[in-house]
Amino acid sequence: MSEPSPAAAPLLARLLDLLADDAPAEALGAVTSEARAAGVSPAELAEVERAAATALRIRGALRQHRRRELQLTALFDTAGDLAASRDLDDVLKAIVRRARMLLGTDTAYLTLPDEEAGDTYMRVTDGSVSVLFQRLRLELGEGLGGLVAQTASPYATPDYRTDDRFRHTRNINAGVLDEGLVAILGVPLLLGSSRGGTGKVIGVLFAADRAARVFSPDEVALLCSLAAHAAIAIDTARALDDTRTALAELAGANAELAEANAAVRAHSAAMQRAEEAHDRLTDLVLRGGDVRDVAASVAGLLDSPLTIHDPGGRPLAAVRPDGSGLAADSMDAGWLAATAEESRHGARAVHRDGRWICAVLAGQELLAGLVLHRPGRLDDSDRRLFERAAVVTGLLLLLRRTVAETENRIRGELISDLLGDPERDPAGLAERGRRLGIDLDRPRLLLVAEAAAREKLGGAAMRYLFGGDIHGVSAEHAGTVVLLIDCDGEGLPAGAAARAAAAQLGHLVQAPVTVAGTGPAGGVRELAAAYAEAARCLRAMRVLGREGEGACVDELGFLGVVLGNAKDVEGFVTSVLGPLLRYDERRGTHLVRTLRAYFGAGGSLIRAKDELHVHVNTVVQRLDRIQVLLGRDWNEPDRALELQLALRLNLLSDGRDAP
Repeated sequence: MSEPSPAAAPLLARLLDLLADDAPAEALGAVTSEARAAGVSPAELAEVERAAATALRIRGALRQHRRRELQLTALFDTAGDLAASRDLDDVLKAIVRRARMLLGTDTAYLTLPDEEAGDTYMRVTDGSVSVLFQRLRLELGEGLGGLVAQTASPYATPDYRTDDRFRHTRNINAGVLDEGLVAILGVPLLLGSSRGGTGKVIGVLFAADRAARVFSPDEVALLCSLAAHAAIAIDTARALDDTRTALAELAGANAELAEANAAVRAHSAAMQRAEEAHDRLTDLVLRGGDVRDVAASVAGLLDSPLTIHDPGGRPLAAVRPDGSGLAADSMDAGWLAATAEESRHGARAVHRDGRWICAVLAGQELLAGLVLHRPGRLDDSDRRLFERAAVVTGLLLLLRRTVAETENRIRGELISDLLGDPERDPAGLAERGRRLGIDLDRPRLLLVAEAAAREKLGGAAMRYLFGGDIHGVSAEHAGTVVLLIDCDGEGLPAGAAARAAAAQLGHLVQAPVTVAGTGPAGGVRELAAAYAEAARCLRAMRVLGREGEGACVDELGFLGVVLGNAKDVEGFVTSVLGPLLRYDERRGTHLVRTLRAYFGAGGSLIRAKDELHVHVNTVVQRLDRIQVLLGRDWNEPDRALELQLALRLNLLSDGRDAP
């Protein structure tokens, strides 16, 4: 980066101090006004304005990152509180209070079904001021809560009064109006049924505001994650209450009930073990553990190997019961998706092909699949432990993805600037990269991807980079998505990396994705040149009808020679004419010269034999030998064009028929 001018340097230093002190946006913007008031030159003023704009973007990204960290920390605290609670009323109050805190809404409330009355009632509220609202009772299927309970899916409305997706009733409208609620989000509290394989809705958790607002996907996912903990905590509290009641009844029974008493105590102990295991997992995450740590803990508790796979089947973690690593291949993505969908729909782990699988979810989105490699059955306590591990893993992956998306968005702006105008300030771009933890001089593969489903491709690229063992950064640029892939050591060549990315990105967006690759390349100008080559390769693939594939310029035949920056003429000639060149060199024949004469004569045997000064039968015999060496399609139009280009390049390179 060029040194700042003497007049601009104090102002730039002031921007850094304000950014470090988390000053308000107005204070950052005021630096530009100070520069104008100081009468700096237009060039210096432009430099200060660019720096102020960059500082504002960084401040916004950091504040968003801190806000999400606070939300997820509160969610983990909630998991600990709920696991420690034993009284059902305390559990419900903690759920509603934390729901309101997490989403920052005016009020939150929870409804539970009344089995005897056959309706739903308002069990707990937080932030409510209306007695009418607090005493509200709903018939099954009424209002937004009825829609959530019927579909077992979250629903949000920015304005309840005008939303016609659910059935309005007079008493519900009156209660909502008296409370002054406008925007409402409701998510189901789900438990798996014992045998039926379908999820059971045991309540609905709501967060609501007294002004119109749109609930973001992250807010929906956070409330769904809290609801998953809440359902488990409610079920646990009820089960413990049932256990206490059963023990109290058995205390006065005679000796004939001793066996039943022991069974109840064993059941209670198993539940206690599951709760302690859940607390252990939650504490592990709060102490900074990663996905592998969770997998190792669960594998040890259940004494079975465990693997975690992303939605595409790639392994995220694989451990044995003793905590050592386990070699794990990618799992069939179709099989995993179908089994995870069954687990999601039933809200429980399922057993298939000698393995137990539990879906890891954020709301309705599949984040991963937990796979326990145990052919035998799981008792209820072990199954609950396994299912709770899926909830904790989901929280961890959601946090990891949130952090990765924030970092990738900031780094993506750098990549977009680099590709758009690398000559404007190469040193400045390199310095920005170092501040963001990206060494632009480090060799990387560069992939350019495009798809008809353009709006989905950017998110899919981030999941591709941060979902497994592929590392790098992505950015949207000129209607495509550009990926810089780390390639230290013996990595995949550009063509193979492009094909792997095309397959995985196509699976993530459920549509064909075309990927062109090049590199490795390092340095600002080299990366920009690599992007230009990959973009040309992508256009050529489109012309050749190779949509949905991955390739590099070296794999496009003679087009690769025309399009590529390296222009490996010798490699192209060898790949096309190699069999003839080697045959002539070993046997002293003239097959290459004969083929050149044949094409030069327009395919005329008579003119070719005159050029070669041999009998026409000799020409025919040589062409037969050429067909044996090159294949029967050697004279087809596309292949003939490639051969003629290779013959001309061979002649221009050294004027000889053999290397």
